[in-house]
Amino acid sequence: MDSREIGRILKGLVREGTVSAVDEKRAMVRVKFKSEDMTSGWLYVLQHQRAQVHIEPDGGHTHRISDSYTGGGSARAVADHSHNGSYLEAWLPRVNEKVLCLYLPVFNGDGFVLGGIV
Repeated sequence: MDSREIGRILKGLVREGTVSAVDEKRAMVRVKFKSEDMTSGWLYVLQHQRAQVHIEPDGGHTHRISDSYTGGGSARAVADHSHNGSYLEAWLPRVNEKVLCLYLPVFNGDGFVLGGIV
C-alpha cells in the first residue's frame, strides 16, 4: 500500500457533516457530507454512561437520584421500590445539526456519530 492510499484511508476515517434524517426508535441518523457531496447510510449515535435519567414523582416521597458512575448517592435511605414512568433518555442530534463521525478503515466500513459540533 502506497502513501497516497494510506492518506485516502485516513482522510475518510473522521468526517464532519450535517444531520439530514433521524430515526428515534433505532437511535440512528443519516449525515450529509458537503465535502464529498454524499449522504451516509444510517449511522449509530454513540451514547455515554451519564445519559439523562428522568424520574416521574409519584407523590409518596421525594429523594435525589444519582448514579454510582459519578459518585453520587440518594438524599435519604428509602426502602426498595420502583418508579413507574422512569426512563433513560438517549441523546440524538437534530436535523441540520453538525456532527463528527468516525468510520472504520475497511471498504464500506460502518460509521458512528461521535457527538455534536457546537
